[in-house]
Amino acid sequence: MPLQESPDPATPAWAQDVKSEYLIFFSSRGESGKLWCPDCVAVEDLVKQTFELVEGPSGTIVYVGQRSEWKTTSNPFRSQPWNVQSVPTVVRIRDGARLVEQELGEKLKSFICE
Repeated sequence: MPLQESPDPATPAWAQDVKSEYLIFFSSRGESGKLWCPDCVAVEDLVKQTFELVEGPSGTIVYVGQRSEWKTTSNPFRSQPWNVQSVPTVVRIRDGARLVEQELGEKLKSFICE
């Protein structure tokens, strides 16, 4: 299934209405079109390869805002219902399980098969 993307930045209300099996929380893209978070850049290709497979799981990238927006404690994705504290983070909707930062590179393929 094609990987979906949120508006940049997304709103929590928008994220709650997503019908994907997984939400992938990434940093927003700057004016250059690049993600500001180096950990997000490091796993971007892996995420695309994993979630763009026709027989793969459905996923939606949720952009959490620019660095200054993300670093505030009032960023709406840092609280309920998402409680995201680091980007990148992948959340499995059915049970709330998650992979955070470097875990994505090591465990993403096995995580989506669970």
